[in-house]
Amino acid sequence: MKKFVIENDFWSLFPNARIGVVVCHGIDNSVKAEDKYKDMIYNSEKEALKYLNNAEFSSNEVIKVWREAFQKFKTKKGARSSIEALLKRVHNGNHLGTINPLVDIYNSISLRYGLPCGGEDIDTFAGDIRLTRAAGNENFVTLGTDENAPPYEGEIVYKDNEGAICRCWNWRESVRTMLTENTKNAFLCVELIDESRINEFENALKDLAETVQEDLGGTCTISILDISNKEVSIK
Repeated sequence: MKKFVIENDFWSLFPNARIGVVVCHGIDNSVKAEDKYKDMIYNSEKEALKYLNNAEFSSNEVIKVWREAFQKFKTKKGARSSIEALLKRVHNGNHLGTINPLVDIYNSISLRYGLPCGGEDIDTFAGDIRLTRAAGNENFVTLGTDENAPPYEGEIVYKDNEGAICRCWNWRESVRTMLTENTKNAFLCVELIDESRINEFENALKDLAETVQEDLGGTCTISILDISNKEVSIK
């Protein structure tokens, strides 16, 4: 039985965080509907403009809270949260392309709700997946390179028994565990550090689970982890 465990090293830095998990089983991620997902992303990009009311990009609250969070642990120079990366593209007028249905869906949810969303293929995990501080010797190869680039000691990472899965909390993911058209079982997450946005966070999780199940079939189960509820079974 595989589990997702958030370790105390994480909670010592972010005691009020919440990590929402959507575990999807028996989905079909090979669905061909490029135009549908182009439209979904485009509409989400328009909705995301509401998070960019301040002319100074870094002063917008959605950006600000994550920059402050990233200052609490050692990060690679220039690493930013996934939601900042998406909103930066919107801010600059650059459209997101489609990748595959699962990624397109979670990118759309991320933009619509102004929260970091991510996903991995459960069947590629080596043992349990953990959100914790890195030892600094974990293997990590990201998309577009074949170079091993281990996280820094103390960096917040998702990891399993074979190495890091996502570096700098939600900045870059590993090629080894990424979602592909062949993915049947997926681990999706939504991350919250701003307690004033719990309603949006919960709505994002519901929207994510319902959209995946409606579009790709299978079953989706939602769990919310916090400092009092630190682990959940994912398989």
